Amino acid sequence: MQEQYRTVARAGVHETEVSRSRFICALAPAATEAEAQAFVARVRKEHPTATHNCFAYVIGAEAAVQKASDDGEPGGTAGVPMLQMLMRRDVRYVVAVVTRYYGGVKLGAGGLIRAYGGAVGEALDAVGTLTRRRFRLVNITVDHLRAGKLENDLRAMGRDVRAVRYAEGVTFELGLPDADLGAFRAWLADATAGTAVVKLGGEAYGDV
Repeated sequence: MQEQYRTVARAGVHETEVSRSRFICALAPAATEAEAQAFVARVRKEHPTATHNCFAYVIGAEAAVQKASDDGEPGGTAGVPMLQMLMRRDVRYVVAVVTRYYGGVKLGAGGLIRAYGGAVGEALDAVGTLTRRRFRLVNITVDHLRAGKLENDLRAMGRDVRAVRYAEGVTFELGLPDADLGAFRAWLADATAGTAVVKLGGEAYGDV
């Protein structure tokens, strides 16, 4: 699995003008291909009179799904440079739609490639990205007497305490990088006099 990836911090729109043509790039996070396609359809509905609504999206931490459309522009001059910009920036789980309103000046193939790719790059800069890193879920169970101090220590260390559950004991769910597990286990054994019970869960991605 990929250790980390970047995605857009939020949905957003950024507009540029090239030789009197308007290029409006709408970006949004998309967890699935269906979400990406729904976003494309929504933008097309918002701009029914646009000359073109080109799109590109990348789904999966390892970019398993990559799609692009030129929507009537010359082949390879719109969707592909948009997709290449997303890949070059290592952005995943994202959909980009560039809406073009033709301004009367032909840009040529090179100009279109620069305009569409540039629209996505500028929109990424304007909207902002965040990094998500792979981690392992770890459940730590301790008795109620030790739980308060352990929770304070975990939070003071900046550990990602994702949930706290109370039963016969108190269970903390953490997200830890695999590389930290060995040192963390040693620290935990010392902090709880060896009484903590540790169970490893699956892997996921979380914000850095």
